[in-house]
Amino acid sequence: MFSKFWSLFSSDCGIDLGTVNTLVAVRGKGIIIREPSVVAIHKKTRQVLAIGTEAKRMIGRTPAIIEAIRPLRDGVISDFDTTEAMLRHFIQKVHSLPGTFPKIPRPRVVIGIPSGVTEVERRAVQDAAISAGAREAYLIEEPMADAIGANLSIEEPEGSMIVDIGGGTTEIALISLGGMVLNRSLRVAGDEMDVAIISYMRTRYGMLIGERTAEDIKIELGSAMPLQKEKEFVVRGRELASGLPKSIKITSTEIREALSETIREIINEIHEVLEETPPELLSDILERGIIITGGGALIRNLDKRISEETKMPIIVADDPLTTVVRGCYKLLDDLDLLAKVKVTGGLK
Repeated sequence: MFSKFWSLFSSDCGIDLGTVNTLVAVRGKGIIIREPSVVAIHKKTRQVLAIGTEAKRMIGRTPAIIEAIRPLRDGVISDFDTTEAMLRHFIQKVHSLPGTFPKIPRPRVVIGIPSGVTEVERRAVQDAAISAGAREAYLIEEPMADAIGANLSIEEPEGSMIVDIGGGTTEIALISLGGMVLNRSLRVAGDEMDVAIISYMRTRYGMLIGERTAEDIKIELGSAMPLQKEKEFVVRGRELASGLPKSIKITSTEIREALSETIREIINEIHEVLEETPPELLSDILERGIIITGGGALIRNLDKRISEETKMPIIVADDPLTTVVRGCYKLLDDLDLLAKVKVTGGLK
């Protein structure tokens, strides 16, 4: 009851703490922060110089004394201090919004995490949130947050299947009666697609490109099946042989080849989950379809490729980049459901 009273005055948040991007939704205001999960620090003093969008612009452009890093890898914290600094920055940003109540009381937060993380990794996320200024920190597995954000009836005795292809992990889960019947957390997702593109450019063209360029190529040309009209994109990088700048034109056909192995791994994992699914729930999925979310859901024709290979209907969630944070946001107003689906959390 006391917690509910404070919640009337605090800016409670739902947070999708992603490997690539962090999204924050504030109770009563909706999604107010969408920024890259990047922190720029001074190497000697460890002072934080920039966070989010400003820090991402520094990637590949910093002098030797400054480092732009992503403090989360494969969906989990790889650098605790910078993750804490990033969370504190976003929580303070929430409190600086016009019309926001003063910084006391501190906010209650619900954070989406990959389903395959260890207890130590869960504790690291919770500790980082508390240290960053949260009053209470609850953790919810991303597939469950996805299902809630996609408005699925998770407490009904019917099967729902979610595939969330994020930056660091691909989450695959079968949900029924408010719990996960089956789930997989595959550390193959958007980041691995970027690495595959970098490797392809190095092998095929003897050209070195950075992570940001690889991500741009993936967004512009990425596809899982042939397009009605194939696309082209001019790539600028460094020629390995001469060390000089180089510019070439590549096509969506080439990038489809580069991404094929990563996409194959994801589809194989979906196959394995379907093979283990009880027949009754399998019939529910056949009727209701598989919901795909995350940035990977935006890869052209990926839904058609998965449907063709699994013989299941595929539905791309509305605004697939925000389903996790929308699920966390909804739980702020449904404490009974939060108590059922949280994996850990509460007062520190």
